[in-house]
Amino acid sequence: MLDNIQRTVAYIKKSIGDFEPEAGIILGTGLGGLVKEIEVEKQMLYANIPDFPVATLEFHSGKLIFGTLAGKKVVAMQGRLHYYEGYSMQQITFPVRVMKMLGIKTLFVSNASGSLNADFKTGDLMVIEDHINLQPSNPLIGSNYEELGPRFPDMSQPYSKELTQKALQIAKQNNITCHKGVYVAVTGPNLETRAEYRYLRIIGGDAVGMSTVPEVIVANHMSLPVFAISVLTDEGFPEVLKPVSLEEIIETAQKAEPHLTHILKELIAGLD
Repeated sequence: MLDNIQRTVAYIKKSIGDFEPEAGIILGTGLGGLVKEIEVEKQMLYANIPDFPVATLEFHSGKLIFGTLAGKKVVAMQGRLHYYEGYSMQQITFPVRVMKMLGIKTLFVSNASGSLNADFKTGDLMVIEDHINLQPSNPLIGSNYEELGPRFPDMSQPYSKELTQKALQIAKQNNITCHKGVYVAVTGPNLETRAEYRYLRIIGGDAVGMSTVPEVIVANHMSLPVFAISVLTDEGFPEVLKPVSLEEIIETAQKAEPHLTHILKELIAGLD
């Protein structure tokens, strides 16, 4: 893994020159519009980067974008990777390790997820304060490389409390409906049954999705502060559960995106 990371980082550095990103951004389903706010200096297709996994979903474009956002240098993943695409957890999280080695000091993650909390409605935002991992594997399984992090990393505070509080303040000041809650990661790609939604709520989940947690585990392994936020694109309430399509999920995410973009821009602008 170390050889692959070093080879990938060397290739990217050769392409971007002395550009050193301060923040890394992972954009979730339907949330690629933030890229329009970036003053782009360089774009690289995943397919052209050595050892970099390629996004297989038609609605994920698969680009690494380097540029300036809110006065800070950033690298954004336009198109994330999922376990249900057939990748290993190590492949899914490989880009996070690469971004860390490129110099990022903070990781920002967004996703589209389903609400489990009856007080959280479609189109609302939810800052993730903690998570429950129900995915069947872990990106840290296998040999541990002390150069990357400890064998048994602590996960008592996987998400930055400081950035969480700042985000909630920004939302309040701008009349953006934004909650704080627990994200449950499942495998997918199917959505959940009524019984599964009920179970996920009982164990403490406020939202459910198919991503984010592997990246957060690896970021914590490398002592990289994380901020994560969900756009709630559908409602998993067993008593009134309705079918939902991918098209509806993407449409809802895109409608809520300006609010998410505003919060992320202000957070990034305030980085030291």
